[in-house]
Amino acid sequence: QVQLVESGGGLVQAGDSLTLSCIFSGGTFGTYSMGWFRQPPGKEREFVVRINRSGNVKYYEDSVKGRFTISRDNAKNTVYLQMNNLKPDDTAVYTCAADLAYEAFIDPRSPRYWGQGTQVTVSS
Repeated sequence: QVQLVESGGGLVQAGDSLTLSCIFSGGTFGTYSMGWFRQPPGKEREFVVRINRSGNVKYYEDSVKGRFTISRDNAKNTVYLQMNNLKPDDTAVYTCAADLAYEAFIDPRSPRYWGQGTQVTVSS
């Protein structure tokens, strides 16, 4: 059974940076596309970014383009989310997800496997 464990969240000030990590286990990491979603307080879960199995195709939600970078290390079974110039609107629980299909991340409900999430809080 695939398991995902996130880490790296925390409380930061606007303009700061954070890097989230998501460790994958229980399957063949290199066959899965990965993505990050977030759920702001009182709102629905929303898509942030996705990356294909080889790491050469990425797609970002507009509000994070130029500030967030997704990457993966298939040797370490880990996907990362580098977040720069954080804003208070980035405050959310960030959750990584895995699915064999890259297109599954279009719908926030679709990816097959989910982590527990990590809280990111950005103060102004």
